Amino acid sequence: MLAIAERSAGRELMRARWGLIPHWAKEAKVGARMINARAETLTERSAYSPLLAKNRCLILADGFYEWRLDPDGRKRPVRYTLADGRPFGFAGLWTGWRDPASGDDLRSCTIITTRANELVAPAHDRMPVILPRAVEQQWLEREVAPAEALELLRPYPAEEMRAAEASLLVNAVANDDLRLFDPAEAG
Repeated sequence: MLAIAERSAGRELMRARWGLIPHWAKEAKVGARMINARAETLTERSAYSPLLAKNRCLILADGFYEWRLDPDGRKRPVRYTLADGRPFGFAGLWTGWRDPASGDDLRSCTIITTRANELVAPAHDRMPVILPRAVEQQWLEREVAPAEALELLRPYPAEEMRAAEASLLVNAVANDDLRLFDPAEAG
């Protein structure tokens, strides 16, 4: 994933693996269980709490998917975007990790989630925190105290988003093309 973070030398665009790998982890596979972090419990979790002060980031995206259960019992992917179609930043946390076996350094990240807004709620009770442009800089600034940063972690306004059915091809990471946006594309 691409992320923007505040570093001692200024803002940096960086690649980070999705799924936070805490510095104390013995293996990278720990990250598979840490792709998302609940905003409400960030200060209670030892993997996230120290990162909230100095390792906040924006994870760049242009949409996200959730699976909605239709009345016929079938699950359908729904793609959520901003109403104007522009890219945005999810609130995230990042860290560095050194593989004890190989000595390789790796950056990893987690997306912060919050309760779902009215648009996403029919599909899921949670959603990623999308930061409004007006607060992105505040989220990144290291001088902003964690308590103040936590106040920014709210559901994005439903009226400023849109939802569209997506293709069932979304269910396989090997698929990465425009067919994903076509609900008629069954795979």
